[in-house]
Amino acid sequence: MQSDDPLGAAKLSRRQLLAMSALALTPVALAACQPGARTRVSPAPRPTATPTPPPLTSADWEALAQRLQGTLIRPGDPPYPTARQLFDPRFDQVMPAAIAECASVADTQVCLAFAQRFGMPLVARCGGHSYAGYSTSTGLVLDVTPMHSIQVDEATGIVEIGAGARLIDIYAALAAQGLALPAGSCPSVGIAGLALGGGVGVLGRKLGLTSDNLLAAQITLADGRTLTCDASHDPDLFWALRGAGGGNFGVVTSFRFQTHPLTTLTLFTINWPWSVAAEMAGAWQAWAPHAPDELWSNCLLLAADSAQAEPIARVNGVYVGGMSGLQGLLSQLISQISAAPLSSYMGPDSLLDAMMIEAGCFGETVAACHLPSQNPAGQVARATEVSRSDYIASPLPSAGIVALVSAIATRSASAPNGGGIGLDAMGGAINRIAPDATAFVHRQELCSAQYTTSYAVGDPPGAISASLAWLDQTWQAMRPFVSGGAYQNYIDPNLPDWLNAYYGANLPRLRRVKSLYDPHNFFRFAQSIPLPDA
Repeated sequence: MQSDDPLGAAKLSRRQLLAMSALALTPVALAACQPGARTRVSPAPRPTATPTPPPLTSADWEALAQRLQGTLIRPGDPPYPTARQLFDPRFDQVMPAAIAECASVADTQVCLAFAQRFGMPLVARCGGHSYAGYSTSTGLVLDVTPMHSIQVDEATGIVEIGAGARLIDIYAALAAQGLALPAGSCPSVGIAGLALGGGVGVLGRKLGLTSDNLLAAQITLADGRTLTCDASHDPDLFWALRGAGGGNFGVVTSFRFQTHPLTTLTLFTINWPWSVAAEMAGAWQAWAPHAPDELWSNCLLLAADSAQAEPIARVNGVYVGGMSGLQGLLSQLISQISAAPLSSYMGPDSLLDAMMIEAGCFGETVAACHLPSQNPAGQVARATEVSRSDYIASPLPSAGIVALVSAIATRSASAPNGGGIGLDAMGGAINRIAPDATAFVHRQELCSAQYTTSYAVGDPPGAISASLAWLDQTWQAMRPFVSGGAYQNYIDPNLPDWLNAYYGANLPRLRRVKSLYDPHNFFRFAQSIPLPDA
């Protein structure tokens, strides 16, 4: 810490902070865009049970290409090997019939008409970060990446954002105006997928979810109509678009958000000996969800691997304000843990620098903070991690905390690739919105939990099976202690009763909205919202 650190922990410099970011030192989401993650993976099942696309003539495809303002990419075209990729290489074996890089609303209408004419499965894609691979298909992939404009009205702080914009570009454009939009940490994530599923991030307790700041959205429906919905126009659809998840009702092409003045944040991280990991987790859950709105924090339990001798017990966070206000809050946490921290860092950063640290690319250009497929200068590596999630509504009893710590100890003893558990604080502005005010129902939770593991193509089959078994066993061990909810943006193809886990009491209304705006269930995938009679 800075001066007045009550326990005199070893101080980490910013250089050390950044150097250790690959081990999740910075307060990033546990399973999102961690630098240094492996990029070679074993094949995974196809993400959707879509039928094989019907045979089409080259003339049919050529006619589609001619009607697009954007670009149609087909197998054999030089860009195809890269254009078809998602962020996670597990889905590289999925071969779309074509990728339509749509440059306009009219392009989305043309693609939807084409897909319906030929009975072609179609999925919309923005950043391609679906945990289950639902943003690819053997049919037509409608990619909104070219629609990435960001236009700020300085007088009102309202920003119009194209559905293809990436988070790092949004942060950069808004920071230049002294403005912020609460969003996620992974720089290459697209705004559409994030916002439609809710959009959690380090500013959420202060400013709400990304979707809580949505004022309007433009969407193309399956029948080709384009609507601009807000609180007064198609309000049921507007309600659903704030938390239902992407790909359920249509293709969203642009968003209008309210931003907030913000220039400086304070980042912190504290490491404790593993021997007090249970104490740390218990103290954190009594502290973080109840802290002032300005404080967001997560609690990380990370398995040891070849890069670290013992598991890591760590608390990270972001504070909207200066160090003086944060110091007292951290002292409250530290005083509840019997052992002194091993090391700590606290320091102010500009909004953009803070988000670049979050993204794992501080010191690089904004252009470098992209995937190479998004920007020629991009240096973000594709990665594979398998994840499951929970929400926790009541403080974990000692048995629940022991289950978390024991899972990490077990993983540390058996696996070179590691694994981790992250608890992210809820509360604040997120929980002051009623559960039925938007489609995002998770408004009465203390925190979320995410369990993550990874594996590589060179791993023996037994090691891969063990990694996945550990993940499932850890998730299963927490059943007595969790609320039953799960975050729809951490979409999980193995989740039982996923409809209720994602949407809870909001599910019946979502099904009614589905019947109104997609009555023939054109937009469907393995975990899409079904029609009322399905």
